[in-house]
Amino acid sequence: MNVITRNNRSIGVVDKEMRITDVQTMLDLMASAHYNSECIGVVLYKESLDESFFELKTGFAGEILQKFANYNMKLAVVGDYSHYTSKSLRDFIYESNKGNLAFFKDTLDEALVALVP
Repeated sequence: MNVITRNNRSIGVVDKEMRITDVQTMLDLMASAHYNSECIGVVLYKESLDESFFELKTGFAGEILQKFANYNMKLAVVGDYSHYTSKSLRDFIYESNKGNLAFFKDTLDEALVALVP
């Protein structure tokens, strides 16, 4: 994990090669980011997340976001979401981007700005 400092705040950027297929892997990443680097948030690339994250009925996305809320950390997921046709997923992404916990952005720069304005 790389750490980027923006406005005196640390953000962990997870390597694209990392695969997150379960909640425990995400918790381990969050702990590493927080305790080793005092990160206030984590940036993931869409490709790192198991595809079940984007199938909302699996509950995987909800579990992940609940962990971020519980530990008061922010999440940004970088990628192209245009090929997803699910209305519920599109609504989920839209509503997340309006909040202050999780963001779905096209680029790393956009993700960093969302996490630390």
